[in-house]
Amino acid sequence: MRFAILGSGSQGNGTLIASADTYVLVDCGFSLRETERRLARLGISAAQLSAILVTHEHADHVHGVGLLSRRYNVPVYLSQGTQRGLRKPVEAAGHVACGDVLELGALSVHVTSVAHDALEPTQYVFGDGRRRLGVLTDLGSYCNRIRERYEGLDALVIESNHCRDMLARGHYPYFLKQRVGGDHGHLNNHQAAELVADLGWQHLQHLVLAHLSSKNNLPQLARQCFVDTLGCDPDWLQLADQDSGLDWRQIA
Repeated sequence: MRFAILGSGSQGNGTLIASADTYVLVDCGFSLRETERRLARLGISAAQLSAILVTHEHADHVHGVGLLSRRYNVPVYLSQGTQRGLRKPVEAAGHVACGDVLELGALSVHVTSVAHDALEPTQYVFGDGRRRLGVLTDLGSYCNRIRERYEGLDALVIESNHCRDMLARGHYPYFLKQRVGGDHGHLNNHQAAELVADLGWQHLQHLVLAHLSSKNNLPQLARQCFVDTLGCDPDWLQLADQDSGLDWRQIA
């Protein structure tokens, strides 16, 4: 199994997971042309996609889903709540809910719900029979269910959205600061690092910090918070950014 990130941030998100000839795209927050360009950068054509999984209805995650699906006849899976929340309708091949296991070619996908300001947001853990990859972004808090679902992974992509001090001092209006930093907003650096510490990180082959805010975080702050919390090698940590995403990573 391997994975790559098309881009990660408030301007567009997309994560690609592959095993054998199965290619699953989690979210598509880019235009069709930009999605095609970013896939080509990874050596993939949109025609190779097996499915699109949607986490929630916010534009930076769904902007390109409908057009990409229709243009290349790619099936879309999302929760019923997410489908209700979409501004532009998308035809669903199937609906998912917390606890479901979706079989997509060579990949098994375990669905879990998360605390985020959307109608029925979901996140996913992928397995190929040998290794497991967790994708966990866009949540403001976590519970024991998240801990249980994301234990024992071989690789993890986790949101490290904001520095709580930068958010507090920043120019966002009060209501937006409350939303971003609240229990249904986004994980800050400390929350994300503490969750990874709870999960146990020593056996992870890859730990990727994603969905960093361009206004309320800095890559060096996110990295240092994880180093301080985990005691890990800073060079081992990987960061996905908005423009270049993250190139292919193999889970051996």
